[in-house]
Amino acid sequence: MDQQPVQTRWLGRLPALLRRPWSRPITDALPVGTRSNPDAVIDCAVYVDGRRQPGRPHYAEAYAQCRHGRRPFVWLGLHDPTPAVMAAVGSTFGLDEYSVAQALADGHRPTLQRHGDVTLLVLRTAGYVAHTELTDTSEVIDTGDVMVFLGDRYVITVRHGAAGALATVREDVQRRPAVLAEGPWAVAYAVCARMVELYLEVAGHVETDLERLEETVFARDRSADIQQIYQLKREIVEFKRAVLPLQAPLRALLGQQPDGPPPALRRWFADVDSDLARAVDRVGAYDDLLNSILQSRLAQLAVEQNNDMRKIAAWAAIAATQTAVAGIYGMNFTNMPELNWRYGYAGALLVMATAALTLHRLFRRSGWL
Repeated sequence: MDQQPVQTRWLGRLPALLRRPWSRPITDALPVGTRSNPDAVIDCAVYVDGRRQPGRPHYAEAYAQCRHGRRPFVWLGLHDPTPAVMAAVGSTFGLDEYSVAQALADGHRPTLQRHGDVTLLVLRTAGYVAHTELTDTSEVIDTGDVMVFLGDRYVITVRHGAAGALATVREDVQRRPAVLAEGPWAVAYAVCARMVELYLEVAGHVETDLERLEETVFARDRSADIQQIYQLKREIVEFKRAVLPLQAPLRALLGQQPDGPPPALRRWFADVDSDLARAVDRVGAYDDLLNSILQSRLAQLAVEQNNDMRKIAAWAAIAATQTAVAGIYGMNFTNMPELNWRYGYAGALLVMATAALTLHRLFRRSGWL
């Protein structure tokens, strides 16, 4: 869905939002350490030399701490922030109005952008929706997006939708202080790696659905409907839109850019790009397989309709012989053969039955019945 109207609406409202009193944290007058983060803040922490510092400070306090010391940085995680919260966060970290507007809108396409001193990396999230059977309304893949704002001393992750939770990403990367010591770009790598890992997990579940669908299409009873195949086709197309466009941003990150990831992380991004290539190949193969299944089912329906028409034509031919004999003898002409014969009526019925049985036998032998 086109998000341009949404972004335009927020851009028009942001100047007023930023001028309101709550565009700055309400707790600015409180002593340091007594502020509480908004509900949209999933986690906030300061990292020094790849290790998380104790506590869960307010994001403004955390960012203030990171302006001094040995290259520390703050990681702020947000989930579906409100305009007020995002405006306050943007004011604290120096994000421009356009960046704040992008963070408020969802449904973005994977991309890599540069806004002044801030790099924005957008990825699509994906999650498999478990279901007992595939119907014409089944939701198979749930998608969302996550935006990663990378500054000199901070990284802000903004997630929309239920899929792609980043709590496990934070836990995993915190166990790798050597990687996390590379700064905010280490978080970007961890998020990319997790998203691609989710793509491969979802692809595995979708493969199981395709195998079951293929079995039902080519089974003797053929219980699969066209609506079910189209529904899975729509879900795979949505999944494809999340996976394929990420190739260009990752390839751009692997280029030699002064504002890109540090050299120590490029090989890790290269590994993520390799895994993404596997996911792209699998999604493309699934799309082709589903097209083949759909064409096969359409061909089966055409054959079934042709068989039905042959049966209808065969029974119509059998009924026509009875109608012809009955119509002739129903004319009651005076000089009609066997009209005054005692067994004429029975003879006419015998002729009609013999013709019907003969035609039925011939049609059965030819495969029409």
